[in-house]
Amino acid sequence: MIVIATQLPELRARIGQWRREGKRVGFVPTMGNLHAGHYALIALARQHADCVVASIFVNPTQFGPNEDFGRYPRTPESDQEGLASAGCDLVWMPSVETMYPHGVDATVRVSVPIITDMLEGASRPGHFDGVATVVAKLFNQVQPDIAVFGRKDYQQLAVVRYLVGDMGLPVEIIAGETLREADGLAMSSRNQYLSTNERPTAATIHRTLQQMRSQTLAGNARLDVERAASQVLRDAGFIVDYAVVRRPDLSDPEWGEGGPQVALIAARLGRTRLIDNIAFDPGNWPLAE
Repeated sequence: MIVIATQLPELRARIGQWRREGKRVGFVPTMGNLHAGHYALIALARQHADCVVASIFVNPTQFGPNEDFGRYPRTPESDQEGLASAGCDLVWMPSVETMYPHGVDATVRVSVPIITDMLEGASRPGHFDGVATVVAKLFNQVQPDIAVFGRKDYQQLAVVRYLVGDMGLPVEIIAGETLREADGLAMSSRNQYLSTNERPTAATIHRTLQQMRSQTLAGNARLDVERAASQVLRDAGFIVDYAVVRRPDLSDPEWGEGGPQVALIAARLGRTRLIDNIAFDPGNWPLAE
C-alpha cells in the first residue's frame, strides 16, 4: 500500500527504515496533476531503485507574478491513485509552510549561474532560482540515490545536473524520455488549458522541431533554421518566446558543426505556454545517461 507523508518526521522515518534495510531510494519530483509521462518516470525510477518516492508540490517560487500558480491544476486524490498503480511506494506532499518555514520571501535561495540566464531563464526571470531552490530542498528531505527528470524540460534537466555536480550531491540524475500524444504533442499538465480549437494547432510545435532537425542536418545555417521555425509558429497563431538550435550545454553551435545538438521551442498559444525540444543524435547524447 502506498504511503502518504505530509510531515518531515513521517518522511524521514520511512526513508530511515529503508536505509536500515539496505534499500536503494529513487525519487521523482512533480507538481501533481499527473499524466502518463509522469508515471513513465516512476517506472524508470523503479528500474534503478528498490523503493520509489514521488513528491507533489506546486512550488510558488518558480512562478512569476503574472504566471499560472493560482490556476495550476491540483488533483491530489487522482494523483495518489495513479502513483499507487504505477508502483510508487511513498508520496511526499509537503505544505508551503513545510517547504518554506520562514516564508517564501525569507527563504535561503539557490542560484545556478550561466545556463539559467538564457531561454527559459530569459523568458521567465527568477524561474530557475525557484527550481534550484526547491530541488535542493527536496533532495535534502528525501536523500535519494537516484532522481528522475523528464527530457521535455531540457533546460531544467541541465540546471539540475549542474546543481548536483557543483554542490557534490550524492544523487544520480536519470533522464526520462518525453511521452507524446498521437500527433506528437508532448504530454504536459498545461495541455488541458488548450481550447478545442487550439489543441490540433499545438502539435505544430513538434512538427516544427522535426523540421528544424532535418534542416540543420541538411546543412542549413542555424539562424535561417531558427527564423524559419519562428515564422511557421507565428503563422500558426503562436507568440514565440524562442525557437533555437543549441549544443547539449545550451551554447550556440558553430557554422557547419556536427555532433549532438538540440532544437528547443517555447511558444504561447492563446493563454497556454508550451515548451518542447528534440535531440539530433540521442544515441550519442551527453545528457541521455
